[in-house]
Amino acid sequence: MIQKPDSGAGQMTRRAFVVAGSAAATAMVLTLRYGIEPVEAKSATLKEVRIVQFSDTGQREDTVTLPVMIKTDTEWKQQLSAAVFEITRRAGTEKPFSGQYWNLHDKGLYRCICCDTALFSSDTKFESGTGWPSFWQPIAKENIRESLDLSLGMERTAVSCRRCDAHLGHVFDDGPRPTGLRYCMNSLALRFVKFA
Repeated sequence: MIQKPDSGAGQMTRRAFVVAGSAAATAMVLTLRYGIEPVEAKSATLKEVRIVQFSDTGQREDTVTLPVMIKTDTEWKQQLSAAVFEITRRAGTEKPFSGQYWNLHDKGLYRCICCDTALFSSDTKFESGTGWPSFWQPIAKENIRESLDLSLGMERTAVSCRRCDAHLGHVFDDGPRPTGLRYCMNSLALRFVKFA
């Protein structure tokens, strides 16, 4: 008597193959078209990140490899106010014209409120009329991460801190020269350090 091999043992089902292939194709399109990598795939695999350090006077220092800062919600809630937790850890958005930095014109450096990574310089800040602090580029592209955000029924690019994954805001393509970009950030996600 001839036995047929078990068709399910050790083989990928057709449905699993289609799902895996679709996920891989979507990730490839996002990476190639937008330069965006899916958040889940990236954060699950990274243990360390390369960050460009800056002094509080805005001087570029070394590029260093640091461990990804991972904390539980309980730990973040002990460190952050409820409003900051909602913005940075739950991808919330503060009301326009309510944040402390949207109309700030002082010269200085904007750091991540959660891990102190340098994110933006006042040299690239501009008046966008939106009610949120807006910049035409980050202080170092290595210090931020962009990911696809499909919430609110639209396609946007979310911006987060590369070191601690704090949600900062979104980037849009309606900014001024030279980049044409508008990094629209939440004041509550930032800590401003005024240049002396």
